[in-house]
Amino acid sequence: MKDGDQVSSGFFDNTSAGATPNNSLFADSAMHALTKLGRLHRFAPQTIFMVEGDMVDTVHIILEGRVKLFSSEPDGGEIVLNICGPGKFLGEMALDGGRRSASVIAMESVTCSVVTRQDLRDAITDDADLALKVIASLIGRARLATDKIKGLALHDVYQRVTRLLQSLSHHQAGGLVVSEKLSQQEIAPRVGASRDMVARVMRELVTGGYVEISHKLIKLTKPFPLRW
Repeated sequence: MKDGDQVSSGFFDNTSAGATPNNSLFADSAMHALTKLGRLHRFAPQTIFMVEGDMVDTVHIILEGRVKLFSSEPDGGEIVLNICGPGKFLGEMALDGGRRSASVIAMESVTCSVVTRQDLRDAITDDADLALKVIASLIGRARLATDKIKGLALHDVYQRVTRLLQSLSHHQAGGLVVSEKLSQQEIAPRVGASRDMVARVMRELVTGGYVEISHKLIKLTKPFPLRW
C-alpha cells in the first residue's frame, strides 16, 4: 500500500505482509470503520507533520509508531505536551474548524490513517459509540492539559522531574526502570524547564543515590523525597 492510499481492512490483518498486528483498537468495530475512511500516510522519524497554528481539516489516527506533541516559541523554547502511540487521535479538535493548538513530530517511523473533518463529523453523527470515543479522547486531552498547568504552577523543577520519572517507570530486573531512554535535553521540554536546571536535579538525584544512569537508561533505586 502506497502513502496516501485508502486504508483497507487487510491492513488490520496481521497475516498480511507489512500489516499492523490486531489489538484492542482495531478489534473495535467503530474505530475500525473510522480508520477505513482515511488515507494511509507514513512519516519518517523526525518529520513534523502537524504545525501549530495551521488550520485544522483532518484527524490522524496513529496505527504504528510514537509521536511527540509540542508547543514552541520563536526563540526556540519548547514544551512537550504529550507522547502518543497507536490508537490515539491527533487533531480531533478539527470538529470546531479552528487552528491546531500544537505541533506533532514523529519520534520513529509512524503510520497514520488521515480522516477528513467532514468524514469524522459524518461518522460520529451515525455512530454513538464512536462519538463517545471521540468525546473521551477530548476529555483525556483536557485532563492532560489541566495536569500540565497544575504541574507548572504548583510544582518546582525537582518535583516535575521526579514525577515524570515515576510516571514512566516500570518494574524490570528487580527494580524500577524508566521505560524510555531519556537525555537531560529530552527531559527539559517535557517538564517545562531549562536543560541546566534538569542537569542540576539529575546530578543531585545521582549523588543522593536515588537514581542510577547508564547509557541514558535511568534506574530508580529508592523513593524520592517529597521535596529537595
